[in-house]
Amino acid sequence: MALYTQPVSASSRPQILLYTATTGFRHDSIPVAIAALKAKEDEIDIDFFATEDPAQFTDESLARFDAVLFLSTTGDVLDAAGEAAFQRYLNLGGNFVGIHSAAATLENTTCYVRELGAVFDYHPELQNFTVDVLQPSHPSASMLPAQWTVADEVYNFKSDPRALGAVVVLSANKASYHDPVGSHFDQGEPHPTAWFQEHGAGVQKGGVAGRSFYTSLGHLNETWQNELFLEHILGGISWVLQANTTRGFNVNGRVGNPMSINSKSVTTSMLAPQSSNEPNAQHSGTQGNAFSASQVVTGVATLLTLGVGQILAKKIKLI
Repeated sequence: MALYTQPVSASSRPQILLYTATTGFRHDSIPVAIAALKAKEDEIDIDFFATEDPAQFTDESLARFDAVLFLSTTGDVLDAAGEAAFQRYLNLGGNFVGIHSAAATLENTTCYVRELGAVFDYHPELQNFTVDVLQPSHPSASMLPAQWTVADEVYNFKSDPRALGAVVVLSANKASYHDPVGSHFDQGEPHPTAWFQEHGAGVQKGGVAGRSFYTSLGHLNETWQNELFLEHILGGISWVLQANTTRGFNVNGRVGNPMSINSKSVTTSMLAPQSSNEPNAQHSGTQGNAFSASQVVTGVATLLTLGVGQILAKKIKLI
């Protein structure tokens, strides 16, 4: 199969590398998912750069992106050089999103597994089940009903993502699905289905930790045609980009769309304390001294005025 790489965008909007390579099982829903995300670009003011080419994982290429999204990938889709480049990208404040079988990818690559949160174990047969919303204020879940019925695969994992500092957003309600096998590993309770890391655990000591978001949903073509599911995905993506560690939102970022610096980037002084957001600290610019009320108001006003994205106005909640 020939590798597909979308032409590079000349846009000044935040850029996301949408990686869909597979060496194991390949989901029929991948083209549908790509089309669904691309159709939302103008609505959320983001550009998706779709590729299956592992050669895109170099320092030079990854430096253009505000986030890397592994969409239904499977198997060992990077060589050693690509894995090393991905590690350096994370160390420089790069953000990560994983969807569905991204959890069945690069299972022996430490930085990837830690940034993801947990590795896929198995799933029972596809079925309707109930997802409990555990974090209703999170942008990936704020639009969902407290109990959300989905038709998908109930993923089980080989570890508990909470052990790496992840916060579980969605949980598969055990009373709602049939699983004749039962979990082989301790994945924790309640059953993790989607989660986020404020500071991605894949970063090495001394690096700048961006954000990470993962959801195990997304198996079917029909799922990617469901607006509620798409809002769940786009909410997670928008939250990840608000790490304030990349050029799309921080002129001091060391990765991210370089064209954002001269157009829409929000400067350090707009959104973060002056003393804590140079990209040489271990965590993102949202840490450190508390925001003042004037900083928050100014930052939000600037984001909306500059048109960083409608989704930020719709879904991001500053507390």
